[in-house]
Amino acid sequence: MLTEYIEQAMRKAHYERMESGRFFATIPRCKGLWAQADSLEKCRKELRSTLEDWLLLGLQLGHNLPVI
Repeated sequence: MLTEYIEQAMRKAHYERMESGRFFATIPRCKGLWAQADSLEKCRKELRSTLEDWLLLGLQLGHNLPVI
């Protein structure tokens, strides 16, 4: 169930290239969740890792997770 949630959330990710050349990513429905890295692939990996941590913390704190 968590794996499917993560996969669906990653499909909603938004990526931008910043003026510095780094990549910045967010998942709009996941407030406060973002990542940045030197390459798009590294940014995707960082976003996924951050999403996993964000979900686990949210579950531990009893937050309502966004419907994705």
